[in-house]
Amino acid sequence: MVPSNKLLVLAGSTRAGSWNRKLARVVADLARAAGAEVAHIELADFELPIYNADLEARGTPEAAIRLKALFHAHPAWILCSPEYNGSYTALLKNTIDWVSSPVKGHPQWSNGTLPFEGKVVGLLSASPGALGGLRSLSHLAPLLSMLQCWVAPNQFALSRAAEAFDAEGQLLSDASRGRVRAVVEQVLWASRRLQGA
Repeated sequence: MVPSNKLLVLAGSTRAGSWNRKLARVVADLARAAGAEVAHIELADFELPIYNADLEARGTPEAAIRLKALFHAHPAWILCSPEYNGSYTALLKNTIDWVSSPVKGHPQWSNGTLPFEGKVVGLLSASPGALGGLRSLSHLAPLLSMLQCWVAPNQFALSRAAEAFDAEGQLLSDASRGRVRAVVEQVLWASRRLQGA
C-alpha cells in the first residue's frame, strides 16, 4: 500500500489578525512545497457549542462529525496553538473534546479515539512574547499523547510574532522559516514511516 501524504493544518484561533493563523498558512505553503496533500482548515468554519454531555445526548453537532472525518482521514497534522494564560485556547480544547467524544450507536464514531489513534502531530505556536507560546505546547503535547497521537519531538515557538511577518503574511526570518520547515519535514517523514513506507 502506498502511504498517504495527506496533512491537516489548523490554528487554535479564529481571531482575524491571529499570528497562529498566519503561521498555519506558512505551514501549509511549506508542506505543499514538500509534496504534501494539504487540507488547511479554519475552525471558524466549524461552529461548535461548548462541549456538554447533556447537549451531546440530544445529538452530536454536524460540525463535530465533519471534523471527526477530517481528523481521521489525515495521518499527519500540524497544529498552531496560541497561548492564553500559559496554556492552549478554549477553542482548541473544545474542538478536541467534541472530536474525541464517542457517538453512541454510530457505525464509525462510537470509538472516540479513532480520529486520533496513530496520527503524527507537529506543534507550533506564535506569540508576541519572548517565549513564543512555548508553554501552550507543553500542555498540548500530553493531551494529544493521551489520545494516542504520536507528537513529533521537533517543535517551534515563534517569539515576537508581531514583528515576524511581512505584509503578505510571510515570515521575514529565514531562520524561522527553516524551523517551521523542519517541523513539517519531520511530521511527514514520521507519518510515512508509521504507515509502513
